[in-house]
Amino acid sequence: MDHNIVLITTIAAGFGLALIFGFIAERLKTPALVGYLLAGIAISPTTPGFVADIGIASQLSEIGVMLLMFGVGLHFSLDDLLAVKRIALPGAIVQMAVATALGMALATWWGWSLGAGLVLGLSLSCASTVVLLKALESRGLLESMNGQIAVGWLIVEDLVTVLILVLLPSFAAMLGGTNESVHAEEPLWYTIGITLLLVSAFIALMLIVGRRVLPWLLWQVARTGSRELFTLAVVAVAICIAYGAAALFNVSFALGAFFAGMVMRESKFSHRAAEESLPLRDAFAVLFFVSVGMLFDPAVLIEEPLRVLAVVAIIVVGKSLAAMLLVFMLGYPLNTVLIVAASLGQIGEFSFILAGLGLSLGLMPAEGMSLVLAGALISIAFNPIAFAAILPFKNWMLKHSTLARKYENRDDPFAELPMSTERKFLEGQVVLVGYGHVGHQIAKALAERDIPYIIAEQNRELVQNLRKQGINAVSGDATEPSVLIQAHITDADMLVIATGDPLNVRQMIDTARTLNPDIEIVLRTRSEDETKLLRKDNMGTVFFGEEELAKSMTHHILDRFNAKSELQTHSAL
Repeated sequence: MDHNIVLITTIAAGFGLALIFGFIAERLKTPALVGYLLAGIAISPTTPGFVADIGIASQLSEIGVMLLMFGVGLHFSLDDLLAVKRIALPGAIVQMAVATALGMALATWWGWSLGAGLVLGLSLSCASTVVLLKALESRGLLESMNGQIAVGWLIVEDLVTVLILVLLPSFAAMLGGTNESVHAEEPLWYTIGITLLLVSAFIALMLIVGRRVLPWLLWQVARTGSRELFTLAVVAVAICIAYGAAALFNVSFALGAFFAGMVMRESKFSHRAAEESLPLRDAFAVLFFVSVGMLFDPAVLIEEPLRVLAVVAIIVVGKSLAAMLLVFMLGYPLNTVLIVAASLGQIGEFSFILAGLGLSLGLMPAEGMSLVLAGALISIAFNPIAFAAILPFKNWMLKHSTLARKYENRDDPFAELPMSTERKFLEGQVVLVGYGHVGHQIAKALAERDIPYIIAEQNRELVQNLRKQGINAVSGDATEPSVLIQAHITDADMLVIATGDPLNVRQMIDTARTLNPDIEIVLRTRSEDETKLLRKDNMGTVFFGEEELAKSMTHHILDRFNAKSELQTHSAL
C-alpha cells in the first residue's frame, strides 16, 4: 500500500509514545506532562531512531493550543478573579516583571541581544495552568482559598501573556528580530496602532455579538438532543473562531480561542461544553507537548549544564521567592505564602508558545528554546516535591525562625472581632464558616430573621468588605483553633460549615466540640461517600447537594399532584 500516511504515522507515534512515557511518569509520581515531553524528544530529529514530521506535529499542536486556551476561557470567571484581585493582580504583574528582569540579566551576561533576553525572561515568568490545576486538584486545594488565590494569580498571568503574544510581533523588528517578515515598511507606531485596533475590534465583536450569538447557538444545538452534534458545535466554535481571529483580525489563535471560551461561559451549557470538549482538549494537548518536546535538543544538558541550572534557579527559586515576598507583604498567612510559591515554581505551555514565537520571529536562538524546555522539564518534575515539602518546611520555619513565628502570630485587625461587637453576637450565635454562594444565602436568611451570626472566612478582602457593611466576620482558616475562638465558638449555639471542604471539616468539628461539647453542627458535602462517613461518625447534620436537590424536586412533584388530586375530589363533590 503505497500511500502517504505521514499524518497517521505522526499521530500514532506521538500518542503511542506519549502513553508509554506518560504512564511511566505517573508511576514515578511525576506529572504525565513530563512523559509527553520526553515522548517528543524520543521522536525528534536530535535523537536516533524514528523521526516524526515536525511540520505536521506543529500544526496539530496549534489545535492543542486552541483547545487549551478555549478551556482556560471556559473556566475563566470574572467573579473569582475579583474576589482575589488585591493579591492576584499586583502579585502576578510584579512577579512576572521580576522573573523577566532576572531572565534578561542572565541573557545579557551570556551576551544575547535585548530581544532574546526579553523573550527568555517572559518565557520563564509564566507558570503552567495545566500543571497548577492538576497539582491543586490532586491535593484537594482547588476549592480552598489558597487554591483560588493561586488560580486567580495564574489567570492574570495568562491574560498578560496573551497580550504579550499579540504585541510581540509588532516590536520584533525594534528588538532585533532577524525574520524578514518582521521588517515592515510602516512605522512602528502605525503597526502597533493597527494591531491594537484589530484586537479591540475582535474583543468588542466577541463581547457584544458573540455573547449573544454563541450561547443562543449552543442552546439551539442542545435542543436537538444529539450529543455528538453538541460536541461538534463546541469544538467547531473553538477552532473556527480561533482561525477567524487570526485570519481576519491578525489576532493569535490563543487569544481567539480564549475569548470564544470566555463568551461560551455565558451559556447555561458551559459546564457541559467543558465536559464534552475535555477529551479532545486533552488529546490535542498531548500532541502539543509532544511537538514541543520534538524541538528540544538533549545535548544542551551536556553542553550547557550551568546555563540550564541558572534557568531552573530562576524558575524554581527566583519566581518562588518573589511570590513569597509579595504574599508576605500583603499580610496573608504562612500557609498561603508557601502554597502560592510552590504553585508558581514551574513553567509550561505558555512558556513554550512564547519561546516558539520568539524563535519564529528570529529574536531568540535555538539554544534559548532548548533552555526553556529543559527548565520546564526539570521544574515540572520538581513541582510535586515542592508541594509535598510545604508542611515540613512550614514546621521547620516556625521551629527555627523567630521572624516566621512573629509573622504567624502577628496582630491582624481582621483576625479578631472589634471590641465594639454587641453582646448578642457573642452568646447563642451561629458561627458560619465560609461566605461563598451557599454561605451568602445562609447569612442572608439569618439576617432577615434577626438571628445573630459571626462569619469565619479565609479571604481577608472579603472580611474587610463585610466589616464595612456592619457584618461581624473574622479572617483566617477555621481549621486553626484561634479562628473559631475569636468567633466565640465556646458560647455559640450552632456551627455551620458551608465550605464543602472534606479534608478540613473534621478538624473544624473536633475543635468546636472540644471547646463547646453541646454545640449543634450543620455541614455540607459534595461527595456521597463523604456524606456516608460523616453521618456514620455522627459529625452533625449533613447536607449533600444532589440529595437535597432530589428531596426538593420530590417535594414539589408531590405537592403538585396532591393539589391536583384535591382539586379533582372537590370538583367531583
